[in-house]
Amino acid sequence: MAATDKILSRKEDGVGHLIFNNPERHNAVSLDMWAAAEAVVTDFKADADVRVMVVSGAGGKAFVSGADISRFDKDRATKDAIDRYAVLVDRAYGAFAEFPKPTIAMIRGYCIGGGMALALCCDMRICTDIAKFGVPAAKLGLGYGFKGIKRLVDLVGPSFAKEIFFTARQFTAAEALRMGLVNRSVASDELEMVVQDYAGHIGGNAPLTDSLVKY
Repeated sequence: MAATDKILSRKEDGVGHLIFNNPERHNAVSLDMWAAAEAVVTDFKADADVRVMVVSGAGGKAFVSGADISRFDKDRATKDAIDRYAVLVDRAYGAFAEFPKPTIAMIRGYCIGGGMALALCCDMRICTDIAKFGVPAAKLGLGYGFKGIKRLVDLVGPSFAKEIFFTARQFTAAEALRMGLVNRSVASDELEMVVQDYAGHIGGNAPLTDSLVKY
């Protein structure tokens, strides 16, 4: 289904798994990866047997670390290409945020920039106790879209959101838990088991009730 091997997917026991598979670049995301991820999300949405989606990153060192800057010469070479890039990435984030079934971000390692924006598009975030979070836009002189800021403010409140943006530093899993940025922080060797348990419980509940909670 996916047009690149940098996005993997599988379906098991009512759970759709979507994996960002670019570990040599800490799962940085290129434009073709966003397109492939959106196609997987669309497939999971249409499959009535998929009750929950779990999003993760391969390799154990990162969930998603943001945009793959090594592809900018190809993906953002002209103004038209930059505009197209922005539209397609925004659409991909929207596909995750508007997915009608419960979603869990399973986070190992770094969850930075665009990776944190992706995690915010999920309903729940469960991480390892050594995960790191951050939005380095202020260090890089980058603008940040309203939708992403609103998702963060809605989750952690304006004071913590400002701290995250203004300092542009990396936050520990313990800090993320205190802010409400993540639902749970667990030992690395427990992460998959905990996420599997959550997904199983959610998948066994009434899907209509869950869908009403989302909107």
